[in-house]
Amino acid sequence: MQATVVDLRYHMNDVLKALDRNEDVDILYRGKTKGVLMAKVDRTRAKVEEHPFFNMRGSRESVGTEMERLRGGRYRDI
Repeated sequence: MQATVVDLRYHMNDVLKALDRNEDVDILYRGKTKGVLMAKVDRTRAKVEEHPFFNMRGSRESVGTEMERLRGGRYRDI
């Protein structure tokens, strides 16, 4: 959808409906695009129990050893 600055002022309800339909709205000023409004994408949240690190599935190491491996040593990146 394309909307001018005047449309934003007087027809904001139509712009919001377009965003509800997940349409991008190009904002025009004197016929040229000045910006784009994009609909917010809702992320589906996964449960913590489904994360592979939960309960360290398949790992035979201790929690401390696994965390040290993930974090790395102090001088690992030097």
